[in-house]
Amino acid sequence: MTTHVGLTARALGADRVIFPENATDAVETARDITDRFGGPFGVETAESTRAVVRDWDGAVAHLTMYGERVQDVEAEVRAAHRDDPLLVVVGAEKVPFEVYDSADWNVAVTNQPHSEVAGLAVFLDRLFEGRELDREWADADRRVVPEETGKRVEDVD
Repeated sequence: MTTHVGLTARALGADRVIFPENATDAVETARDITDRFGGPFGVETAESTRAVVRDWDGAVAHLTMYGERVQDVEAEVRAAHRDDPLLVVVGAEKVPFEVYDSADWNVAVTNQPHSEVAGLAVFLDRLFEGRELDREWADADRRVVPEETGKRVEDVD
């Protein structure tokens, strides 16, 4: 799941991901995909993800099914993101209460249980209002060519 959160963040407009130190496979995969399919996209690790949240210099949006509805807070989050960096925290089953308390917004993409990856995808799409879908990728070795059927990947050169 951690790997898919990182890949979704990259594909849908985030500029970087911060993984816990023990997520070595996710780090390697996210870096490999960025090397092959382009960026920019940073992949970092943190000894303490709690410290990242606590020390973040900007707004914090925590994705949780217990939060306010995304459609009720998206404009406010988007406005804050225009002026300051936004940290999007993707929660899991056992998120410490400190994260809920530290967040500027606890945001729910529905108040029903579902995948953290789906929640992140919907949140980022609403944050960027669909602009992330037309993103240009720099320094890619290959690119996917959209087709009605089949799969086609080409070398960029």
